[in-house]
Amino acid sequence: MDTNDEWSDELEYTTPASNDALQRPYRSSHAKTLSKSSDSLSHRGSAFTASRTSLPQELTEQSANIHKSPRLEASAPAESRASNASGVKNNVQDLLQDPTNLLKNIVVEGSADPLRMKKFKEVLSNTNVDLAALRTLSWSGIPKEFRLMAWQLLLGYLPCNSARRVATLARKRKEYADSVAASYSRGTAGLDQALWHQIHIDIPRTNPGIPLYQYEATQLCLERILYQWAIRHPASGYVQGINDLVTPIFEVFLETYIDDNPEQYDVSKLDQEVLSVIEADSFWCLSKFLDGIQDNYTFAQPGIQRQIATLKELVCRIDVRLASHLQDQGIEFIQFAFRWMNCLLMRELPLKSTIRMWDTYLAEGSSEGFSEFHVYVCAAFLVKWSDQLQKLDFQDVMMFLQQLPTQGWEEKDVELLLSEAYMWKTLFHNAPSHLKGGEGKKDVGEDSKEEDADEEEAVEQTEEVDSARWGRTRTEDGDMADEGSRGRGFTRCGKGWKSAGREGISMGK
Repeated sequence: MDTNDEWSDELEYTTPASNDALQRPYRSSHAKTLSKSSDSLSHRGSAFTASRTSLPQELTEQSANIHKSPRLEASAPAESRASNASGVKNNVQDLLQDPTNLLKNIVVEGSADPLRMKKFKEVLSNTNVDLAALRTLSWSGIPKEFRLMAWQLLLGYLPCNSARRVATLARKRKEYADSVAASYSRGTAGLDQALWHQIHIDIPRTNPGIPLYQYEATQLCLERILYQWAIRHPASGYVQGINDLVTPIFEVFLETYIDDNPEQYDVSKLDQEVLSVIEADSFWCLSKFLDGIQDNYTFAQPGIQRQIATLKELVCRIDVRLASHLQDQGIEFIQFAFRWMNCLLMRELPLKSTIRMWDTYLAEGSSEGFSEFHVYVCAAFLVKWSDQLQKLDFQDVMMFLQQLPTQGWEEKDVELLLSEAYMWKTLFHNAPSHLKGGEGKKDVGEDSKEEDADEEEAVEQTEEVDSARWGRTRTEDGDMADEGSRGRGFTRCGKGWKSAGREGISMGK
């Protein structure tokens, strides 16, 4: 059984050799301030105990004392500006030491779904957490009260054995703090200027509509996280888009320690110890997450190229009319799907929808979920808009796909998308002949009794697995009916499956 007890993190902390031709002066008041506060790092050790972990004080006090620009003040909610309360939970010290302490104060009775809450609490309370059971529960969504602990377990950061957690977290947090101290031993002058500059200009563009990411204290944390990740992974370095991927992790971890809305929260109100822990844990979980999809960000991004090719093949099977229309209009999948793969649909969906979607991705397996299952989600996502797209020409198609009407999406919309993606994965993932025609195989759309029989058999298998996963039974008219309380958004997945690949039935209508 996978226990997360040992880290396979063998890549030593190294900084790639700097190219003198790229060493440009980095001018900004933020950089100068950080440089001044970092100059003395080499003369100080970072204090550390098992119960109190923080980044070097000279660096992290920037987040606590950072000035707020007029632009930032305008974007922050009035109640956030007027309040002096930190909004931190009362039991924060216990949570910092061991996330298992989360479970002590979670009240199951009276919650929206007490049975589901009870199951999560039981699984996570075990001395050795059963990851298979946790994945099964997490596939259909993780309650926010358990999300930090569940994500850290599913990513392999938090040990399954509760006896190892305090020591492991203390060690990893200290390692991150020491790495930051080493990088900033000479202030910003010791950084790879080209790398740092690219990260610095990307961070303010990250989630521009959410106040949390416009506060400079947040931006400082994200810049350090991304810089540390990039210098540890010289094969890819920093690639635009990775700045988006750290934000769901950062927000989920922040939400665990506060009672306020995380998207409106100014993290400079946090005790420095809390913010340092959030930053360090976010770094390690981002690293674990990106390990499974790193070829998306290496030279020529081969992982993304493969995903786009698979997406095109899927759409040709699922919705032949849409595929033909896109081809007739001269639209290449890479023109719109590259961003879907590079940023994992984060530019197309609200952040809360992304967080819910990642629950399922992590349940699929951090590597498989983000590299394989994500392609099926993209296929279901594209086919959802089939009727609209088939009425548009090249320019209007591209405009529509860049400004999709998803800002009002709720959890049920994401769950429906995930259920459709699961259906397509069950049909096609283990039947590659459906995607890639072998020798003598007929073209998509041609009649084939043998293919019909194969698809019908796959549908029956899908329904059996689906029924077991969601706790549903078949009604008299053939639809799937919910038995449990988590069935919303999954009430109609049976009818039309057999003909979906043959006649291009659109999803989500």
